[in-house]
Amino acid sequence: MTIKSDEFVEKGLLLNRSIEYAKDSIVSKTIIEKKTGTVSLFAFDEGQNLSEHTAPFDALVFVVDGEGEVIINKKSHIVSSGQMIIMPANIPHAVNARKKFKMLLIMIKG
Repeated sequence: MTIKSDEFVEKGLLLNRSIEYAKDSIVSKTIIEKKTGTVSLFAFDEGQNLSEHTAPFDALVFVVDGEGEVIINKKSHIVSSGQMIIMPANIPHAVNARKKFKMLLIMIKG
């Protein structure tokens, strides 16, 4: 197991305070990276997005702060703090920041 961000090791940190917003940007921090999957934290400034793409594995998005839009197979889903959504493998998806938001992305390779 590779832990990219050792600030999380043996500590109980608040996710929403573990990454900061940056103007007109998307900031990401890899927490764990393994052959079987990754865990990453993202902070999106309002108006930022990840364009439509596919991935060969399932991904779970947990919204830590704010509100975002997750588009799965052309269907829009508005998610806000405390909610999660699963983006299934091989299905086109995109992420849009309708407002500033932070998300934890857990990708499971199978």
